[in-house]
Amino acid sequence: MPATLAEKILQQHSDEQITGPGQIVRCRLSLVLANDITAPLAIKSFEKMGAAAVFDKDKIAIVADHFTPNKDIASAEQVKVCREFAKKMGITHYFEGGNVGVEHALLPELGLVGPGDVIIGADSHTCTYGGLGAFATGMGSTDIAAGMALGETWFKVPPTIQVILTGTLRQWVGAKDLMLALIGTIGVSGALYKALEFTGDLATALSVEGRMTMSNMAIEAGGKVGLFPADAKTLAYAAAHGRTGDVALAADPKAVYERTVTINADGMEPQIACPHLPDNVKPVSAVAGLPIDQAVIGSCTNGRIEDLREAAAILKGKKVADSVRCIVLPATPNIWRQALAEGLIETFMAANCIVGPATCGPCLGGHMGILAGGERAIATTNRNFKGRMGSLESEVYLSGPAAAAAAAIAGEIIDPAKV
Repeated sequence: MPATLAEKILQQHSDEQITGPGQIVRCRLSLVLANDITAPLAIKSFEKMGAAAVFDKDKIAIVADHFTPNKDIASAEQVKVCREFAKKMGITHYFEGGNVGVEHALLPELGLVGPGDVIIGADSHTCTYGGLGAFATGMGSTDIAAGMALGETWFKVPPTIQVILTGTLRQWVGAKDLMLALIGTIGVSGALYKALEFTGDLATALSVEGRMTMSNMAIEAGGKVGLFPADAKTLAYAAAHGRTGDVALAADPKAVYERTVTINADGMEPQIACPHLPDNVKPVSAVAGLPIDQAVIGSCTNGRIEDLREAAAILKGKKVADSVRCIVLPATPNIWRQALAEGLIETFMAANCIVGPATCGPCLGGHMGILAGGERAIATTNRNFKGRMGSLESEVYLSGPAAAAAAAIAGEIIDPAKV
């Protein structure tokens, strides 16, 4: 029978015949991921199970990216647990020091994830890898422990929503805006335990980085996964990052979808998700003039080199407003190096930005950019729940890199075309 992209990938990893949504299937795993917050819980469960070894030391990744460099004693103890477990198990892909980056930018860059893979991670934004054509999803730490021990897990085959991306993006409008527009259309539970499958001419035109940005926020619509077909552009990216043997992958022409949603980019303004939910989305013109105290450019959503170039193009030759703290966090050491080589770091520093290490940091209210009561931030991150970036009395507005950089200069939310 014709299969959606989600069904096709799961079938490649299961010995059971997949017949449609709702079916429970066991699947072999390509990679199991955890970070410095979630891995200690998984390790504790792993040990309680009595497991003696991980299923494959080359198919486990532990990335200490959330509270590192260690912000306090508690976080140092968390990372110590990860470090000692990785050493004991001989885990190949352990990242903590100068090689650490934001996990969902780091793993694609290292070629550890790619087309047709099935990946589970103890982090909800594991769905990022769907931008490369992988069935990748977040799970709880107990499930991750089982995955580390067994190398397999079960899934309920999700129904799929087809998302057709059409039209032409104007300057300073990008993948983040398309995804915010979709979330604003279907709501934060609009794709609950469903696959989002992105198609259309505009989906094909997006860069691989843009695709990962969109897949990253599938969870903000409740999605199990957010999937792009693996096309020639995907295969070129995978090969450039050291992978071999990947093949093109797409849904069958007569695949059955639960529903179809079309997002047309023609005439679209930069989109802003207002407090306190990612689906409270408005065009920038509707919130322009709102003063901000902080701008954050980075995270697993928008901390890649493409994002930094966009922000730097806005900031070049200008200064951040005296009333604003603009924090720039390149998502991996390699992105940091590339931004340095291209002069982007100098642009940010000349504009009076604070340039920090590759860390999740302020995105989760962890460190390096906590908001005080009554403060307002614009951020290229993925969540704006109450208290997400600090005080329960603070506010977070989500945007793309251009809008965040423009707001940092103006001291208020503004259309980047006007800066």
